Amino acid sequence: MKFGFKTLAALALAGFMSMGVGAAPLTDKDFREIRPAQSTEPGNKVEVIEFFWYGCPHCFDLEPTLKKWLSKMPSDVTFKRVPAIFRQSWVPGAQTYYTLETLGELDRLHGKVFDAIHVDRQPFNDIGAISTWMGKNGIDAKKFEETAKSFAVSGKVQRAQQMSAAYQLTGVPALVVDGKYIALGNSYEAMLVNLDALIERARAERAAAGKK
Repeated sequence: MKFGFKTLAALALAGFMSMGVGAAPLTDKDFREIRPAQSTEPGNKVEVIEFFWYGCPHCFDLEPTLKKWLSKMPSDVTFKRVPAIFRQSWVPGAQTYYTLETLGELDRLHGKVFDAIHVDRQPFNDIGAISTWMGKNGIDAKKFEETAKSFAVSGKVQRAQQMSAAYQLTGVPALVVDGKYIALGNSYEAMLVNLDALIERARAERAAAGKK
């Protein structure tokens, strides 16, 4: 995990530190366009996806700011998380996310998993170690491990790996708008300012395309 930690930290910061705070109108320093654009879920809402990795310190640091943004998220926007997978060592993190989702424990334990890794320095390197921790936090360890290795979770993990490649990610966290744009910024606050501007752009594009 240490190798991925350092490598992706550098990649993520490369997108942040060279950019200015977002302002209208957007410039090419405020976002990166995904080509070709990726399909979104059916519906009339603008889609925002956060790609993240539990082992990423920047994803951990973003959480409080993102949580505030989510509390005020516009009603015409949908938000979901996708655990990025750039290498095999990231698979346990994706298994953890989708297992918690399957067991209905994501809201309760998503933040605690981040804390366990970045505050308590828990070695979440494999499902066995993660299952043991879950057993101490209100989930049956055996059930967690069995679910993590299930066909359903494996399918979601495979899809997350495919999306990580298709969305042309260079680091995490990555906030994607409508399958087209990745918000950038020199701080987490600036990145979210640019996220809002990209959401507005996506609204206009949907309206122009005849989508209400």
